[in-house]
Amino acid sequence: MTQRMILTQKEMEEVVLKRCWLACYWGLAAKYGICADVAVSKYELWSSLAPLPFEVVVSAGQKAEEECWEKGEDAMEKRSKLVPDLNDLIGEGNIESMLSVEMGLKELASLKVEDAIVQALAQQRRPNSARQLASELSPEESEDVLFKEAWLTYFWRRAKAHSIEEDIAKDRLHFWIGRSGHSPTSHDAVDVEQGLSELRKLGIEHRLWEASRKEVDQDHTISLTLTT
Repeated sequence: MTQRMILTQKEMEEVVLKRCWLACYWGLAAKYGICADVAVSKYELWSSLAPLPFEVVVSAGQKAEEECWEKGEDAMEKRSKLVPDLNDLIGEGNIESMLSVEMGLKELASLKVEDAIVQALAQQRRPNSARQLASELSPEESEDVLFKEAWLTYFWRRAKAHSIEEDIAKDRLHFWIGRSGHSPTSHDAVDVEQGLSELRKLGIEHRLWEASRKEVDQDHTISLTLTT
């Protein structure tokens, strides 16, 4: 039971990234006056746990991309470098930390904060449309797209590793990897929203949690067998 209450390294990594998501979007909510009665306090809470949300998520996406091209020991070495970096921000590895971020994400969704931010960012761009091409994004919109592309790369990489949605996981992973290194356009902004919608519709994050917990149970069973 104690073992089941402790998160694996990959689960702790996921906690860090989800804290980054919450810090990022509550920060934007506070900036644009969305859910103004709670946004500042929520941002202060999550940013204290994830002070560099953009950098951490983009780094995780880059590491996931590197894993696709590396094999054997090289991939494991890069993975081992990522986990300690994220663990520096974790502080604890118990299941309560995962439950906390999941509750935070549900609250963010129920208040429709992310949808309101997408609209606010788009409206910010429109006054300058006469000086811009239709496909150009503002710096904040571009950063938002890069953040979400890294998020999708990370989770499709893990889905592929766990053989979740095997028929599409490889294609999705390479699709998002193919976007890295390019300056985002308005078309990319639409694509990332559709990508996030698909990720949620397929329940990828929940299925990764179930797969990870199954591994914990199997390891626990093997441990018990060896000690008896």
